[in-house]
Amino acid sequence: MASVPAVPASEASAPSLKISTKDSPSNGVAECIPSFKAADAVIELAPTRKPKPDLTNLAFGSVFTDHMLTIEWTSAGGWQAPQICPFNNLSMHPACSALHYAIQLFEGMKAYRGPGGVVQLFRPMLNMKRMLRSAQRACLPSFDEAELLECIRRLVEVDQDWVPQSDSASLYIRPTFLGTEPSLGVKRPSCALLYVILSPVGSYFSTGAKPVSLWADSKYIRAWRGGTGDCKMGGNYGASIYAQYEAVDYGCQQVLWLYGEDHQITEVGTMNLFLYWINENGEEELATPPLDGIILPGITRQSILELTRKWGVFKVSERHLTMADLQCALKENRVKEMFGSGTACVVSPVDRVLYQGENLNIPCLGDFPPLASRLLKELSDIQYGRTPSDWVFPV
Repeated sequence: MASVPAVPASEASAPSLKISTKDSPSNGVAECIPSFKAADAVIELAPTRKPKPDLTNLAFGSVFTDHMLTIEWTSAGGWQAPQICPFNNLSMHPACSALHYAIQLFEGMKAYRGPGGVVQLFRPMLNMKRMLRSAQRACLPSFDEAELLECIRRLVEVDQDWVPQSDSASLYIRPTFLGTEPSLGVKRPSCALLYVILSPVGSYFSTGAKPVSLWADSKYIRAWRGGTGDCKMGGNYGASIYAQYEAVDYGCQQVLWLYGEDHQITEVGTMNLFLYWINENGEEELATPPLDGIILPGITRQSILELTRKWGVFKVSERHLTMADLQCALKENRVKEMFGSGTACVVSPVDRVLYQGENLNIPCLGDFPPLASRLLKELSDIQYGRTPSDWVFPV
């Protein structure tokens, strides 16, 4: 099918771009960033559509929709017009800087189908802001976050039939940004490609919604201060795979990454981590490691902090936690729950941590203990439109 111009944003029938003030830039001043414009998007529809998959045994990120979004950039010509086109393979030079020097980053977000078939995104502007921060760290070009979000909205709108009719499945959105400089020189790339692909997904873990076990060992380090641990870059994950397989060899599902001589608790595999306990001062507390440059600023993490602070039921802290803190609290029966959070899993309870040859059993009443259950329900109700919220963005 021939390419046709997209409908300008001012004439589109879809909702206009509305961003929650909670998720907007803090200074309230719009920046003039040289960027592509969603209104310039060109849409080429696929001549045939692929059959939709059975969600029952769908492996995470294994099936993709009919279309994708691509936006090219060069230092000489700037950003080109966004293209929504049939899903296809990329073609790149063998000396592409993303392949040789990992000048690459990505994001992860979801589209959910709510009551009446309405499709919506969950706090997508936070993903856009995080992606821009990662791009700056990777020396990739800046862009207008609102324009990218509108491009993604249009892509999801084109493939909206792929958003599952299920309250346990969703459409995973993977924006990716690559340096495509055809040179072996280690430098800021002179050309780049930003693209977005979509994948219908069910549960992230093969075991479904059940507690996970963690292998905690200081043998490997995920991130360090001054590094890129707070950016969503592929290299952070690729370098973790070896340790992940070692964790499996020890009978655990995920790696609990430690840092420093005092074995500070940082992240869990693809998740942020929370400890719900009675702290050393006798206070009921929900604690998670602080954003000190090592921790990825998760959107679900931020949402859990904001929700629980609004409840006002217990103390909510961003603070350093060590394995010694956890061991002591377990011995004194002060641990209530431990769970991970992330876009893919939402909330995932932890029932065991293997540390220095000892299994630390975490209290876990049933598959989902009370706090994790409440958080999962409240977040899911917002994501799937059962609870009205300014955190959702309609497609």
